[in-house]
Amino acid sequence: MKKAVTILSGGMDSTVASFIAKKEGYDLIAIHFNYGQRTQEKELEAFRKIADILGAKKYEIDLPFFKQIGASALVDESLDVPVDGVKPGVPITYVPFRNGIFLSIAAAVAEKEGAEAIYIGVVEEDSSGYPDCREAFIKAMQEAINLGTKDETHIRIKTPLIDLKKEDIVSYALELGVPLELTWSCYQNDDEACGVCDSCRLRLKGFQKAGREDKIPYKIR
Repeated sequence: MKKAVTILSGGMDSTVASFIAKKEGYDLIAIHFNYGQRTQEKELEAFRKIADILGAKKYEIDLPFFKQIGASALVDESLDVPVDGVKPGVPITYVPFRNGIFLSIAAAVAEKEGAEAIYIGVVEEDSSGYPDCREAFIKAMQEAINLGTKDETHIRIKTPLIDLKKEDIVSYALELGVPLELTWSCYQNDDEACGVCDSCRLRLKGFQKAGREDKIPYKIR
């Protein structure tokens, strides 16, 4: 059976991308990265539940150096997570070259496992502040990966959500039967989602525009 590696954070977008990979007939290898993010334990819990539903082989990889590097409010608790809405420029929640590092490790796993595809749930809607969510970056990484692996290795990076709006992702997820209530998107909290960080705002806006209710708990909606 054909195989795909899926980068699965436990968030909504990566989960939907993983379910799409399953629908497209791949046997899944799910990778989760623990990199010192504020909601690491909650994301890991979500990853395990979702990977089990998908019947995926699981890799849980620790990347402690992100916390050492710092420069992001996701890993440096001396920096505040913004709660006053998305603003122009690269936000303080950007983790330097995170998706590049994730894709590099995913490529190593894909080559070892004999997988032909890597699924990642990047969305261009987020890329106004996150340079590693842009389609041009993904294409460049795919070329680099295939140049840097064995000649017989051919890996395609698949980004099924990249052109979608959050409301389209919500609607498509519910059509696919994705258990969105198991996913976690909040940048700050692991008990109740804060409702005011950039990630919560985008998620809540998506559910609202899709005319659906988000079943995860929020402190503020």
